[in-house]
Amino acid sequence: MSLPNAALEATPIFTRPLICLFTRKARCATHSFPLASHPKKIFKKKNHPAHELAPGGATTSLAKGVKERQPVKAPKAGSLFVRDNPPNTELRRFYERGDLPVSIEHRGVGNRIQWKVEIEKLDFHHYLPIFFDGLREKEEPYRFLAVEGVFDMLQHGGQKILPVIPQLIIPLKTALNTRDPSVIAITLKVLQQLVVSGELIGEALVPYYRQILPVLNIFKSKNVNIGDSISYSQRKRMNIGDLIQETLELLEGHGGEDAFINIKYMIPTYESCVLN
Repeated sequence: MSLPNAALEATPIFTRPLICLFTRKARCATHSFPLASHPKKIFKKKNHPAHELAPGGATTSLAKGVKERQPVKAPKAGSLFVRDNPPNTELRRFYERGDLPVSIEHRGVGNRIQWKVEIEKLDFHHYLPIFFDGLREKEEPYRFLAVEGVFDMLQHGGQKILPVIPQLIIPLKTALNTRDPSVIAITLKVLQQLVVSGELIGEALVPYYRQILPVLNIFKSKNVNIGDSISYSQRKRMNIGDLIQETLELLEGHGGEDAFINIKYMIPTYESCVLN
């Protein structure tokens, strides 16, 4: 709708219609609806109070509503949960690029490791920590190589094992911290063999009890309650509670005078097998 210039000049300023720049239609200066439309039709838009044709008075806000707060649950104890065990061991890396002097000999009764060099001539400072780092492997053939390689080197190592003890603590601690029952079981068996594989090895492990024993304190009471039934899997020695008790007794028996005090400090529920 358009008005003549004379009529436009005669009307007061506050009632003059405004010319919309986009639609080129006259709009009322006091309202936002076009002059050609009736206000009653616009007021019926109750669902859209902020519509562009609303008479005014509607407000909008960009503030987001406050969500209902959920009650915070108590955190669960996760000391027994299995931790991450990424397949990035040194054993896997060295074996895949062919730097280990071992190969798997497949036999009818059972496989075994075939050493390309005599074990007594190996550099224990280099190879023994690598095989210990592979104890946390669960994938074949890396697990088989690590377990068999460690037991072979501990059996034929003799006096070469004692100087390497400081380098074996980190792989042992990493394997135990996986909290995986199968990994902990084989690590405890290796630790028992390590203690009895040479003289003074048990005493050399005493300063490192604070790195090894915390995980044993968590799983010390993890036993299988079978009542009056028979567990035929005892021959496999996979009960973690029994393995931990055997390991602690070996550590105390071969650790010298200070062994029991340090074990008791880390595992308060342990009772001496020597003093009692």
